Amino acid sequence: MTQKVAVLGTGKIGEALLSGMIRGGWSPSDLLVTARRPERAEELRSRYGVESVSNPEAAKQADTLILTVKPQDMGVLLAELVPHVPSDRLVISGAAGIPTGFFEERLAPGTPVVRVMTNTPALVDEAMSVISAGSHATAEHLAHAEEIFGGVGKTLRVPEAQQDAATALSGSGPAYFYFLVEAMTDAGILLGLPRDKAHDLIVQAAIGAAVMLRDSGEHPVKLREAVTSPAGTTINAIRELERHGVRAALLSALEAARDRSRELASGNG
Repeated sequence: MTQKVAVLGTGKIGEALLSGMIRGGWSPSDLLVTARRPERAEELRSRYGVESVSNPEAAKQADTLILTVKPQDMGVLLAELVPHVPSDRLVISGAAGIPTGFFEERLAPGTPVVRVMTNTPALVDEAMSVISAGSHATAEHLAHAEEIFGGVGKTLRVPEAQQDAATALSGSGPAYFYFLVEAMTDAGILLGLPRDKAHDLIVQAAIGAAVMLRDSGEHPVKLREAVTSPAGTTINAIRELERHGVRAALLSALEAARDRSRELASGNG
């Protein structure tokens, strides 16, 4: 791997990518990082043996730039980078809601841009990273992005028009499960269990269910029906979930997340 890659604005997700790349065989000498605070830059240098540089210097040296700053900070970062990014640089954006056109309008004509929506399980190498090509990105650029993000989980290519939906399902998805676990833990306490035992029961149930969904190939309805015996405990619980409109609430919640992603894309931050 002779290409030099720079991670700009290296927060938790950026550090997870950096760590995953090194575990995947990248040499620290081929990796650059930038950070807003000097102490953070020193921490990354000490922990991973990578070079910490300024944003303009990263743009000059690296073949691939991975922009991991928050969406509201992307305009400022791009303004700093534009004079130093030639059109042969691959720019990978990890910012929710910002389309590739935003970058292509500001960077040199023909600059390849790839948009990636990953999620926080990147911190435990279980991310789902959704990858879309800008108008100048080739299959080779997409494969390079997959190589990088594949170090922290799975990747999936989608047309950019589907990115807002993917953000609603996958980018924000872990939060919905944490919310559900929180509610179920409270229910366990209400039913008389200590909090720690309720938590352990629910987390293991979630892990087991997720592995079965992933490995069995069965439709979730079939898996649910296998747990739902006639006149049993599960069907009574499912009836209450349906009575309270949980399914409809989820549909509305995901639509709201998608709509917010579209608002971010249109600059209504």
